[in-house]
Amino acid sequence: MTKSSRVRVPIWFVFFAFSVFVSSFNAVSAESVLTLDHSNFTDAVAKHSFIVVEFYAPWCGHCKSLAPEYEKAASELVNNDPPIILVKVDANEEANKGIAGEFNVRGYPTLKIIRNGGKDVQDYKGPRDADGIVSHLKKQVGPASAEITSAEDASNLISGNKIYIVGVFPDFSGEEYQNFTDAAEKMRADYDFAHTKDSKFLPRGDAVNGPIVRLFKPFDELSVDFQDFHVDALVKFVEEASVPTVTVFNKDPNNHPFVIKFFNSPNAKAMLFLNFSDEAADAFKSKLQEVAESFKGKGISFLIGDLEASQGAFQYFGLKEEQVPLIVIQENDGGKYLKPNVAPDTIASWVKDYKDGKVNPYRKSEPIPEVNNEPVKVVVADTFQEFVNSGKNGMRTFHAYNSVITICNIILLEFYAPWCGHCQKLAPILEEVAISFQGDENVVIAKIDATANDIPSGVFDVKGYPTLYFKSADGNIVQYEGDRTKEDLIQFIQKSGKTEENKTEESKTDETLVKDEL
Repeated sequence: MTKSSRVRVPIWFVFFAFSVFVSSFNAVSAESVLTLDHSNFTDAVAKHSFIVVEFYAPWCGHCKSLAPEYEKAASELVNNDPPIILVKVDANEEANKGIAGEFNVRGYPTLKIIRNGGKDVQDYKGPRDADGIVSHLKKQVGPASAEITSAEDASNLISGNKIYIVGVFPDFSGEEYQNFTDAAEKMRADYDFAHTKDSKFLPRGDAVNGPIVRLFKPFDELSVDFQDFHVDALVKFVEEASVPTVTVFNKDPNNHPFVIKFFNSPNAKAMLFLNFSDEAADAFKSKLQEVAESFKGKGISFLIGDLEASQGAFQYFGLKEEQVPLIVIQENDGGKYLKPNVAPDTIASWVKDYKDGKVNPYRKSEPIPEVNNEPVKVVVADTFQEFVNSGKNGMRTFHAYNSVITICNIILLEFYAPWCGHCQKLAPILEEVAISFQGDENVVIAKIDATANDIPSGVFDVKGYPTLYFKSADGNIVQYEGDRTKEDLIQFIQKSGKTEENKTEESKTDETLVKDEL
């Protein structure tokens, strides 16, 4: 199957087909949500134009919360004309993991809309309550673009807080109209589209004869026109024009779709955090708007966030409220740059310095521990490079206030999260392993809180907790993927920690012993 981030939308199959579907896959039950698995999934998808699939795990709390809403929505949607079918797959079941991998399922629940017999796949991006699921999926049925035949139609469709794209055409035919329809199909999961023959019906903008595309939005210039009807150009125009010059992050849910688009942007992300109730807030907003306008098209996007709504961001970046107002810039490779206690008039010059490469990177780090004498040593971001980069067969030390830690040949490093149950289970095992090597100054067992410290990108790929990495005496760094028992970890360290030189010496010793015995 070909999976894509955008999805073409056909008419759903008729009710008779649904009846055949149920009987064919033995899914008749009191539940409206049908259960599929590896034995019938491919056939089900191939036979139908439109299926909504939930990939779930039985132990997942979010899946349990979704289940009654998903079931309620399914019971209503099955009576739609045409019927809309919701199914589920236990992605935690070993036999179904191939399907989950094929659809890039990385968390639970993951919902996918699969169309055209599996040719087009998109992420479900709608609400998770029953009414929201029903409303969202009904909009995905039928033509991707609605016709506007009156000012009343336009008023009903084009709301004040949503993006809406309208094509104006003398006739609903020809290459421009077809390309507009194709672009609407491609983007319908994220945007609403309409078409009309009379621009006078539209609420904003000059009267035009077309062909032209007019995008309505609740920010900046409110409407903008476009006349390049190549599909790729239309997609690019919509994606770029639907992002505010400065995205607002607060507790208003109407802003959340724009925040998601901001973070999905390939640009570097400049974020100004301050208290919106502060008397200087308007001055900051005005100045940031000016700066954002001046950097348009230069690879950087801007957001202004209210302190009250930004606690998660503060925790993620390791920021402190006493640093507000502050600007933090995050690059897609993980690089971060920070300007605390910024003033409105210094925003422009600091962003320019960043673009010119004159600003040093910022690194989130816990404080270096004053005492580090436990069997499992504590590493933080500010000691990470010095700790790991000991060099081949190198023996060095670094100071942690009144503690001195030897930089050892062999390192087993755990990346953990304090809230992680698996990490908590592993902790006493690692301590036992560390104690068993206390007499060997060449071996160290260490840990780093990956939620409170920035981890260098590249070598270390930490996607879950706990993640264990091993550095041998030869300087090779590999992820440990074996069993996490005391015995297995000790055996791995003893076997993998030897240098090639040591292995050669052992081989020579073994040969000598054999000769002596002969």
